[in-house]
Amino acid sequence: MHPLEEVELTNMCMIYRGRQVLVENRKNPAWAGITFPGGHVEPNEAFNDAMVREVYEETGLKLIKPRLCGIKQFPRKDGKRYLVLLYKCDQFTGQIKSSREGDIFWIDKEKITDYQLPLNFKEMLPVFADDNLSEIYFHPQANGLDSWITDIY
Repeated sequence: MHPLEEVELTNMCMIYRGRQVLVENRKNPAWAGITFPGGHVEPNEAFNDAMVREVYEETGLKLIKPRLCGIKQFPRKDGKRYLVLLYKCDQFTGQIKSSREGDIFWIDKEKITDYQLPLNFKEMLPVFADDNLSEIYFHPQANGLDSWITDIY
């Protein structure tokens, strides 16, 4: 096995203020529902800079010192690895505004599961909430990539 592999780099940030979190009601039917803002890391872009840029583009907020709190990863059907850098942040400036990605609004943290959530998003929430967790890995069962086993570390 060759030690190098192709990886798609993305990010996601739980922005919070007290008991509330900022969510995005995503319009993309491939992963629709309530989630945290985020997106792709551009070539040669620092991970932190990508997180700040993506949140600004999708919410209008400028993050101050976002903190890497975990990683989500899974194999794609094309053989590449999909990696999501998970951040959280409670310091920001600006006013929220929705974007073409989806509507942006605040909700109580405890009520997030009352909303429609994208596939596997609920399983990610413990990594954002528990400082003792840092990784979530979705790997396919023996019958292929349509049935997943989740490991949280």
